[in-house]
Amino acid sequence: MGRVLSFDYGTKRIGIAATDPLKIIASALDTIHPKDIIVYLKKYLSHESVECFVVGKPMKLDGSDSASAVHVKNFISLLNKNFPEIPVKSIDERFTSSIAQKSMIEMGLKKKDRQKKEHVDQISAVLILQTFLDSNF
Repeated sequence: MGRVLSFDYGTKRIGIAATDPLKIIASALDTIHPKDIIVYLKKYLSHESVECFVVGKPMKLDGSDSASAVHVKNFISLLNKNFPEIPVKSIDERFTSSIAQKSMIEMGLKKKDRQKKEHVDQISAVLILQTFLDSNF
């Protein structure tokens, strides 16, 4: 049984989350610069089994692709090229950043910690992954 990894893709940072081996719990894993993601994943895959990648799909309120969707499509192509044996699925990521911000407030994080964008990206990746798990993939 492999884990599922999710990504909150951004042109400056990629938030990454992973499931436990039983695919029950989604946890924040890391935040990586896009130029380093393939090296990071190759290292991760050398010691962990991954059965699926889930990428947050940026959408407008009306359900159409947002302006940043082209970057996400390129990222998905990069994943498919480098890891053809691992399926890539996308899931609507609308509101994940605002939900992540609210979650950090509820967790009691100090304002200084809430302003760190990498925290928002990681929590957004967890939310994307949890939504995917809840959908009974």
